[in-house]
Amino acid sequence: MKTFKLENETKIESGFKTPDNYFDNFSAKMMERLPMNEPKVISIFHRRKNLFLLIAAILVLALLVPTLYNYSTPQKSNMDAAALENYITYQTNVNQYDLINVLETEDINNIKISMVLEDKAIEDVLSLNSNLENLILE
Repeated sequence: MKTFKLENETKIESGFKTPDNYFDNFSAKMMERLPMNEPKVISIFHRRKNLFLLIAAILVLALLVPTLYNYSTPQKSNMDAAALENYITYQTNVNQYDLINVLETEDINNIKISMVLEDKAIEDVLSLNSNLENLILE
């Protein structure tokens, strides 16, 4: 390969040339071409302030929605009867005496059922029940 030396080769001249004395009065010509009235300047900080207000409002709403939802929904104070019965049935450490101690007189009056049992029906149940001794002891 032939060695290439930059200084020895012919150089191509640029196709762009500036006119003579172009830069001497360039700034004066440029100032003449600029418009006399200046455009309205809008501050970046003004938009930023609105953005901060928007973010703060969204944050306040995000924090208030769960709180307002909890206050607006009614709390279920009374339990479902089936759930309560299942709980009492499957808890082996709860006996009738515990229930009697917890119940108030109003609750006991609500539990009372006016059911008339005939003597024949009672005799039939007692004769068919093999746990008669347990019932007597309780």
